[in-house]
Amino acid sequence: MKHLKKTMALLLVAVLLLAGCGSTPAQPSEQETGGAAAAEPEKTYLIRAGIGLNDQHPQYLGLEIMKEYIERESNGRIEMQLFHSSQLGDDIQMMEALQMGSQEITCPSSAPISSIDKRNMVFDLPFLFPSEEVASAFLDGAFGQELLDGLEDHGLVGLAYWENGYRHLTNSVREVRTPEDLRGLKIRTMENQIHLDFFRELGANPTPMPFGELFTAMQQGVVDGQENPVSTIYLQSFSEVQDYTTLTGHVYSPFVLLMSKVFWDELPEDLKEIVQEAAYVAQEEQRRISREYADEMVEGLREQGMTVTELTLEELQAFQQVTSSTIDKFKGDIGADYVDQVLEEIQRLTNEMM
Repeated sequence: MKHLKKTMALLLVAVLLLAGCGSTPAQPSEQETGGAAAAEPEKTYLIRAGIGLNDQHPQYLGLEIMKEYIERESNGRIEMQLFHSSQLGDDIQMMEALQMGSQEITCPSSAPISSIDKRNMVFDLPFLFPSEEVASAFLDGAFGQELLDGLEDHGLVGLAYWENGYRHLTNSVREVRTPEDLRGLKIRTMENQIHLDFFRELGANPTPMPFGELFTAMQQGVVDGQENPVSTIYLQSFSEVQDYTTLTGHVYSPFVLLMSKVFWDELPEDLKEIVQEAAYVAQEEQRRISREYADEMVEGLREQGMTVTELTLEELQAFQQVTSSTIDKFKGDIGADYVDQVLEEIQRLTNEMM
């Protein structure tokens, strides 16, 4: 009997052990947890985008399009804050902030980028692109993409090319129709050796200074004039301190939409795709707006009291002839073979579009 009781006890222990091994651990009740277990919140990101121009410019309107697309498609995982009128610094300061990772996006013209990669100096060569369409085809092709890709070695990610447009001349002294009319005029330029050179070739006295100081400098007579696309001339109210605009179209100047590589590398792949797609979506609309504005604002400048001079083909060729030596002078700095390839590609695109 004792042996039977002992055997029954051992069997009972074994059954209990087996039952324990096969059972599922009890889960805490909703009352104990305060409800269903919450999912881990997704990480969110902040993009601060700064530009030098005001909030009426097509450049800023492009950023607004980009912001709407990014915030919608990311379901709020990315917030984009926009800053205009050099609130975050000038172009060079903002590019440096991107490299350090203290700012996420800026959109300078190509000229300041030439200090990082000299191949970008090709965009400063005078009278390079015969039309906006040729310029866009070049920028969106292999040559443009190669330049964007090269920026990653310098802490920047090139997202897309937006349009700044053809640069034109203004001044407060006299109407300019010929290179001789420029002689002695103090013209503000960017800190760019090619721009400085061809304005000297034209007989002007080029004076580099930050864009944020320009209006006051013209108002006080520190400089007689400046050169910028029509939308900038109009929207920055330069007609208040300038009397004459000459549509020289001496340089086609793209904007380059840049992102901090520090920030880019932190983004998950799905958000990178959204940011890149937003850059392209905004590019198409920004270019369209920029070209519409340019046409409308030429008339706007006249309405504001400026004398707007449209050059004849013969007059334009006189400017081209005087500045033609600039290309040969800077080919070595940019890379002679590279310049020749660029010129050949532009000619090819021009022939296709004729």
